[in-house]
Amino acid sequence: MILASATPFTLILALGASAAYAASATGAARISQTLPRIAVWLAWCLHGILLASGLWGSEPRFGFAPALSVTAWLVGLVYAIETYVFPQLKTPWLLSGAGSAAVLLALLFPGSSLNTNASPWLPLHWALGIASYGLFAVAVVHAWFMTRAESRMRLATNNAGGLPLLTMERLTFHFVHLGFALLTATLFAGFFFGNQLYGAGHAIRWDHKTIFSVLSWLIFAVLIIGRARFGWRGKRAVRFLYTGSGLLLLAYAGSRFVMEVVLGQSL
Repeated sequence: MILASATPFTLILALGASAAYAASATGAARISQTLPRIAVWLAWCLHGILLASGLWGSEPRFGFAPALSVTAWLVGLVYAIETYVFPQLKTPWLLSGAGSAAVLLALLFPGSSLNTNASPWLPLHWALGIASYGLFAVAVVHAWFMTRAESRMRLATNNAGGLPLLTMERLTFHFVHLGFALLTATLFAGFFFGNQLYGAGHAIRWDHKTIFSVLSWLIFAVLIIGRARFGWRGKRAVRFLYTGSGLLLLAYAGSRFVMEVVLGQSL
């Protein structure tokens, strides 16, 4: 654990963001959604400042926990915006809890120092990859709500998500398509510009990260084609989404977790 290396400013931001997320999660089940939404926006702002200080500070660092933290921040941003576009959409306590956990995890495991000899375009490559993480994570959250809404409809109970099922389904696959486009761009850049991005001798390698990324891309491609050509919906489409997202999570965060935490090495 690297908690001792955190600056007082970083500690204050992390604890403040985590507390705001926790406050949102605590109040999410109440009738009034005003305070939880304010807490979500406060948590998102503090979380964003924390991420910026870690990526562009005096000693930029990155790893599996910061990657998960950025993903949680992107999911929180999308969901905070959606609550204003769709006021009936309720703030999920699980989402706020995950944001709080991601902030604390990144505080404990800040990752390794970034390679200063790498290309200035490397942050863009990472941004594309992490953005695809975030969009697929948003799609997974929506798919989970969609599945819950469908189950509640069959049981003739209220829809806890607050949105019609078809609206939730459309939102889910909008994010799938956007995530797939960014993942395609990320893989394309890695395959054809690996030496320019990471420096000589760091071209694309068929390691766990690459294999899991390509497998997830193939699964998402099958899902998109299956939905467009054969009208895949419901449980079949959700299974493909969960499987592809799980492989994508293993591609970077999973491999970095093994290297940084299990093996104690830096990449």
